[in-house]
Amino acid sequence: MKGPGGELRRWLDPRYLWRRALHNLPAKVLAFLVAVTLWFVATSDRRANVEQGFDVPLTVSDTTGGRGEGTRAVSGLTPATVRVTLSGRPERLQELTGDDVRAVVDVTGVPEGSFTLPVAVEPPTGTTLREQRPRRVQGFVDTRLTRSLPVTLSVATPPEASLPRYGVSPDGATVAGPGRVVREVARLVSTPLSLAPGDEREAALIALDAGGQPVPGVTTNPASVTVRRLDTGELPVKAVRVVLSDPPAGLRVTSVSVQPSSVRLIAAPELLARLREVTGVVAYREGTYTAPVTLRVPAGAQALEGVSVRLTVERPTPTPGPDGGPPPAPAPNPPSP
Repeated sequence: MKGPGGELRRWLDPRYLWRRALHNLPAKVLAFLVAVTLWFVATSDRRANVEQGFDVPLTVSDTTGGRGEGTRAVSGLTPATVRVTLSGRPERLQELTGDDVRAVVDVTGVPEGSFTLPVAVEPPTGTTLREQRPRRVQGFVDTRLTRSLPVTLSVATPPEASLPRYGVSPDGATVAGPGRVVREVARLVSTPLSLAPGDEREAALIALDAGGQPVPGVTTNPASVTVRRLDTGELPVKAVRVVLSDPPAGLRVTSVSVQPSSVRLIAAPELLARLREVTGVVAYREGTYTAPVTLRVPAGAQALEGVSVRLTVERPTPTPGPDGGPPPAPAPNPPSP
């Protein structure tokens, strides 16, 4: 009987190992091939197809009455996208984006008003739809409306020493979309620009409501306008502060707020160099009120802004005389020499 040492030495003998490897070799090879085949069969689907999710924007289809698309419009889609899970070969899914998948809500024959309808997803070739969320969406069908509006120019605040002039082409545009949305549009405004003298740039149009907020769901035609700065350089402009004239005797100003506190004047450079302030005349009266300010601008100069003032004016209470009676009358002014 061999001991543990002899058994170990036998396994360390290369010739013994070779004989063991060749023992029943065909059966061993067959068993290995069967195992590999079973593994490939069991995992073939997993290796061949993977799943991937996409956020797909909704497309609206409407051929109501055979009129084709464009006569009605849909707004307020909730949600505006659906989450779609596709299955397919990895290399195929890597080629796709959400825009390659078509998700359609068909409103053909749906009366004007709110709706809740199913979404039909059309997976691209070589893929299979596994899941979509949600399956139904809400929205509102309305008559498509088109309005024409003037373009309001929006530019960066110019320097105080300049008076730029701009041109817009075209000076009007149309806004189109669902009627209830288009009716909210109060004006079309170009995106703010900062142009140097003689420059020209394209500015996109933005539809705003009466509160100055963007109105989504509408399109403008054209989508942008051309803005040109027509002036060629700086003009002699200077900002000076506004000083109010004194109130008449018997009235006292207790609160004053001038808006704006300074105005820009345009004049010859030598005249502007001498100006530091401009006098504003107000019609004073008792009470708290807002009044326009008339500027006393020197001849040859012109103010570029209007000015107003918020005033609180009081009539002082007379101070009693020494004996408690009315105050003594003021001494008459001496005659002019």
